[in-house]
Amino acid sequence: MAAKKNKTSFFCTSCGYQCAKWLGKCPGCNEWDTMQEAPTEASPTETHETPQMVAAITELGEVAQPIPISAIDESEQPRQSTGIGEFDRVLGGGVVTGSVVLVGGDPGIGKSTLLLQVLDQLSTPGQTTLYVSGEESPVQSKMRSRRMGINNDELYFLAASGIEEIIKHFRQLKPKTLVIDSIQTCHSPEIKSPPGTTSQVRQSAAHLVKIAKLTNTPIFIIGHVTKDGAIAGPKLLEHMVDTVLYFESDTQYPYRILRAVKNRFGSTNEIGVFEMTGSGLIGVESPSSIFLNERPQNLAGSLVSATIEGTRPILTEIQALVSTAVSGGIPRRTTLGIDRNRAALMIAIMEKRLRLNFSNKDIFLNIVGGLKIIEPAIDLALIAAILSSHLDQIIPTTTIVIGEVGLTGEIRRVNMIEQRLSEALKFGFKKIIVPQGNLSSSPTSNKDCIKEISTLQELAAALFS
Repeated sequence: MAAKKNKTSFFCTSCGYQCAKWLGKCPGCNEWDTMQEAPTEASPTETHETPQMVAAITELGEVAQPIPISAIDESEQPRQSTGIGEFDRVLGGGVVTGSVVLVGGDPGIGKSTLLLQVLDQLSTPGQTTLYVSGEESPVQSKMRSRRMGINNDELYFLAASGIEEIIKHFRQLKPKTLVIDSIQTCHSPEIKSPPGTTSQVRQSAAHLVKIAKLTNTPIFIIGHVTKDGAIAGPKLLEHMVDTVLYFESDTQYPYRILRAVKNRFGSTNEIGVFEMTGSGLIGVESPSSIFLNERPQNLAGSLVSATIEGTRPILTEIQALVSTAVSGGIPRRTTLGIDRNRAALMIAIMEKRLRLNFSNKDIFLNIVGGLKIIEPAIDLALIAAILSSHLDQIIPTTTIVIGEVGLTGEIRRVNMIEQRLSEALKFGFKKIIVPQGNLSSSPTSNKDCIKEISTLQELAAALFS
């Protein structure tokens, strides 16, 4: 009888995409030469948990039983503050017991640093925590913690990547909080493929979710990201966890933005702003102050607008540069922190409604500080900054512009106008340009500094008068 031939498959080391044959370019992340061969599970039983693994996980807590929905306790899930205000804000007020939080971001952006700080805050007498790393040795972790000033007897470190070993130490230590760094290094004995493959990531995450739910232990999982910024591995990973957090910002900036894209226990609109220092990440209570701190004075093309992130108003500086394009070349449209399609739309509206010609102009737009803004409330500010640079006219530094712009050139109202105005007044802005009628329901008392406009034709007079 001929021996049964082992089946193989190929997976992408960048995003986890899996297919039956080798491909030069990964269809999942469009990376070249990232496909590696891995054995495929030969039988259905290998994709299921072994009896030993089932027994080990079951011993951690009582298996849930069906109960009438009328008997379920509907009291709010208890939360525990991490001691880091910006982190609590993004989570919705604190850590929920039994929740699984996935944290993604570019290499070196501060994922491990932040979670080590969180564990330090949660590690109190009688409340031990465990940091599991498959990427760092204990000595490397000690060097990091010493630099951050962390020396906590209740914070334990484990260098391991096998799920069986992690569960064994979890049962012995019984930590109140667990951090896994990272899910791509974990491997489960039921799966024969190497760590980082789609099946390994899925199975390892499934075990960790079971541990969290059976023991009511919050678990933080660090995930690698692909070149496009998505968490590497199957998309199912984000569906399995309770909360997904992303670190944003370029590493050349000292500021980091933590954004929730999924949160079963809170809003997905909140963001946390941190500053990276030599001793770790520090929460920034007033993001507007840092984004306006180095604003240039008396220069054309610079303007401030107010954006809303969750419930928090943030004042941001928008810069525009309009210059003559190379003769015969295609004019450039470059944006940083702004959706390029949105910027192209605003430029087209200016050409049509203001009778301007940008066919021989290069236009560069930038949101200062590495912030990325997608809401349309900055439309009017984009147009004002481009107009200022194009005319080479200075907009007073005490002027702020807020408003959405429609295709016909009309200025449309924005939501949460009162919060935006309050933030602008707090920072001493003397002229606030807003859409006509946006203040009809606003109780703002200081309306003398507010200028309402309804069309783009009124913008220039409001800006430079």
